[in-house]
Amino acid sequence: MKQTPIIALDFATKDEVMTFLAKFDTPLFVKIGMELFYQTGPALLEEIKQQGHDIFLDLKLHDIPNTVGKAMEGLGRLNVDLVNVHAAGGSVMMQRAVEGLRSTNPDTKIIAVTQLTSTTEDQLHHEQKIDMSMEEAVCHYAKLAQTSGLDGVVCSPLEAAAITEHCGPSFLKVTPGVRPANADVNDQKRVTTPEQARQLGSTHIVVGRPITQSSDPVASYHQITESWLGE
Repeated sequence: MKQTPIIALDFATKDEVMTFLAKFDTPLFVKIGMELFYQTGPALLEEIKQQGHDIFLDLKLHDIPNTVGKAMEGLGRLNVDLVNVHAAGGSVMMQRAVEGLRSTNPDTKIIAVTQLTSTTEDQLHHEQKIDMSMEEAVCHYAKLAQTSGLDGVVCSPLEAAAITEHCGPSFLKVTPGVRPANADVNDQKRVTTPEQARQLGSTHIVVGRPITQSSDPVASYHQITESWLGE
């Protein structure tokens, strides 16, 4: 998969997506989440792939094991580069997800969401009733995902170093919650800059509004890329 920043295409329509992508003259790595996929369906994925872009299909599957396994069979046929589930679904669910995906696609990577970057330590303790620290909870889910056969996790850059220690450097750490210095953090809570994410051990970063809502998306993308890659 490309090491360039993954751009979150948080748009509602195909026209908005195509207008945005037309600004770039280089292949990108883009994230398509629930908002866009549920509005446009699989056809948009094929068109984006035909333009040479990599795709992270961010649907965060979380259901009973059989349902997730069957759903992953279908997602495997879409030939995207990265898909995900919620680690909270448990080891059997994650194993079925891998089995379903591999039955139709041997190449797509699969990762698990540990804790959303909008989740605070207070919410972890008082709403989810998890007594351990955020880092401990995330590392627990990461190890569970690894032993279930997944390729990595979604986490905050703040937990990337600890996950590397527990799961090794090749285990993917895809990190949203990345913002340039002085950028609005919006609804994210556990955030870093691209440079800090690199230093902490993220293998991939996800950036949305600082690029998609920029007055000059291309310039913002290249600036964030340079910071992320240390160029």
